[in-house]
Amino acid sequence: MDDVDIALFDYDRYNTLYYFLMNADEQIYMRYGGRGPMSPISYLDLSSLEAALEQGLDLHQQYQKGELAKAGRPQPLFPRDIPAVFEGTTQKGRCVECHLIGDLQNVQRQRDGKLDRLAHMYRSPDIKTIGIDLDIPKGLVIAEARAEAQAAGMKPGDRMTHLNGARVWTFGDLQYQYDKVGRDAKQIRITVERKGDSVDLPITLPDYWWWTDLTYRQLSVEPRIYFKSRPLGKAEKRRHGLNPRGFASQVTAVEGFADILKLHQLKPGDIVFGVDGVERDDIANTAELFIKLHKNAGDTFMLDLLRDGKRTKMEVKTTSVAYRK
Repeated sequence: MDDVDIALFDYDRYNTLYYFLMNADEQIYMRYGGRGPMSPISYLDLSSLEAALEQGLDLHQQYQKGELAKAGRPQPLFPRDIPAVFEGTTQKGRCVECHLIGDLQNVQRQRDGKLDRLAHMYRSPDIKTIGIDLDIPKGLVIAEARAEAQAAGMKPGDRMTHLNGARVWTFGDLQYQYDKVGRDAKQIRITVERKGDSVDLPITLPDYWWWTDLTYRQLSVEPRIYFKSRPLGKAEKRRHGLNPRGFASQVTAVEGFADILKLHQLKPGDIVFGVDGVERDDIANTAELFIKLHKNAGDTFMLDLLRDGKRTKMEVKTTSVAYRK
């Protein structure tokens, strides 16, 4: 990726496979790729790729005839223009790989005080969270609509065509545009084609619609704590004498690295209700999420927790991940 214009070829760098359908004028017609949170190949399918290529050829013919508006081009940006990327790769004679750009670009944002953890760490939100299941071989055709999507009027057989007014041809397009939605947004507008008609569907976004599992992302800006937790309900919090509006959460799993790296001695069943004396946050609904949003890799802090019904404190250290494949 040394000499690739990463402003033009913009995408979530942790995708395993990503295509740009474009012409010699460097006009991008569409994207093909994207992934689900648990699998890199969730939305990759030969039939949908073939359909995308056919649509790409059609768009190219329109472009050649002057029927397709020419899109503007972003200001060029190369990996060497990002100091942290240059220092971590080119300067050391290393290959500039996609995932390294994704990781080190966030390092640079953190250095510059411009890291937005919600937008830059929690990338590529899962459309299933709002109730959209695709008939994957058919591209953006709805197989099943549930939850918020169903409540907005989405139906099986609908074909998505726009997200917030931006044209989407493939799941890659859809995920790219969805990732651009501000994390404080309360609603998105999806346009579908239904029996030849165009239908606008305003979809209400649920709380934490942007949340995704970070496990497969090697983000050195993420404070690694190696435990998982679930939010307690208000009734559970009251039963334990905790702030009903706080982020108290119960530890559900602890990874072995926590013990190997001597980060903490948490165990499943522990209830964490405070971090350095803070018990409530406007965004985080678990102590785990609070730490990821407010602490830096390498920080040490104190947890307030309940263990076997008794209140205690525990020191926790975090670590970062340096990763090369």
